[in-house]
Amino acid sequence: MKTVNIAGRKVFPIGLGTMNMGDKAETFDQEVQAIRTGIDNGATLIDTAEMYGSGNAEKFVASAIKPYTREDLFLISKVLPSNASKKDLPNSLDNSLKRLETDYIDLYLLHWKENVPLEETVEALEEARNQGKIKAWGVSNLDVDDLEHAIQLPGGENCKANQVRYNIANRGIEFDLVPMMAKHDMPVIAYSPIDRGDSFGANLTKQQVLKDIAEKHEAGVYQILLAWSIRNGRTIAIPQSSNPDHVLNNLKAADISLTEQDLEQIDKVYPEPTTKQPLALW
Repeated sequence: MKTVNIAGRKVFPIGLGTMNMGDKAETFDQEVQAIRTGIDNGATLIDTAEMYGSGNAEKFVASAIKPYTREDLFLISKVLPSNASKKDLPNSLDNSLKRLETDYIDLYLLHWKENVPLEETVEALEEARNQGKIKAWGVSNLDVDDLEHAIQLPGGENCKANQVRYNIANRGIEFDLVPMMAKHDMPVIAYSPIDRGDSFGANLTKQQVLKDIAEKHEAGVYQILLAWSIRNGRTIAIPQSSNPDHVLNNLKAADISLTEQDLEQIDKVYPEPTTKQPLALW
């Protein structure tokens, strides 16, 4: 089974996103089953945040993981930048722990950088780590300059991951952020790994090169997109699905090994970046 090293743990390269989950009573049970289907099939990394549903997603995760041994799971949550000060972060963290019904979070991320200085946030994260309330911490949506700044701060060497938007249509981080993170042995956590699917005019399932590669591997286009995103062995993709069958299909993408020819064909349509690009967001 493929794994990726993150914060001293080995995890399956496809995790479970929870944005927009746990908000509706009529879909709650199906969403719980989707998460449990993922866990039962090896996806033990679950990503959530205090922002998602104003805490509803964290409560939802607590319900979904009840049958499982806590130590077998890898929980990620995130603190809002407005709560990332020395004064407010401890309260946010305690609230997340209560909603998740757990004593610790495996990886706690700054959701994005705003007005609170990184010096203050890193100090607060280190204090939480020393208290045992989080096993490790990292960041999200930080580009090279901010990430380098964070790493150089006292305790900054303990930054274990950066969660960013990364998919076949948003490859900008490959120019400078990915190499810089690799130098620090820091995995990429890729959100929106299938972009927006066929929403907002993306039409990825209609892209002929992807359809041809999918047919060759007896797979679906979304599976090819996920297989591409985790191809380097240092990336964890966190697609979100409320459908148990879709979750299973997502996880099967880890069994697909794209060939050099496949990757060259993809590069012709979705080329590697050759210059610095703004960090893709949301």
